[in-house]
Amino acid sequence: MLTLTEAASRKLGEIISQQTEPVAGLRVFVQRGGCSGYSYGMSLAHEIDATDWVGEFGGVKVMVDPESAKVLSGVNIDFVESLQGSGFSIQNPNAVRSCGCGNSFETAETGSAEAAGGES
Repeated sequence: MLTLTEAASRKLGEIISQQTEPVAGLRVFVQRGGCSGYSYGMSLAHEIDATDWVGEFGGVKVMVDPESAKVLSGVNIDFVESLQGSGFSIQNPNAVRSCGCGNSFETAETGSAEAAGGES
């Protein structure tokens, strides 16, 4: 499905440990939007849905809903620190195009569905 680097799981572990309420893990999802079709989303989740894909990386659970799983297969999530700043970086081998701002992306499936005038 997807993977989390050691740096990403370490940072998420830090974030989760600072929460005052129990956290089940990280929810990773995609939603329709942006100029290229999909945009990524991540949030701390308080529960795991029965239909979720669940993986564990460095003690951090990651959940993905079935619809998002179709687009997130093969994704690698890293935490990067540089002079320009720090944050999570998502590398998606399914993305064939992204917008100039880097906030949304298109897959081959999305592009062919839009060209046909439908939704994927």
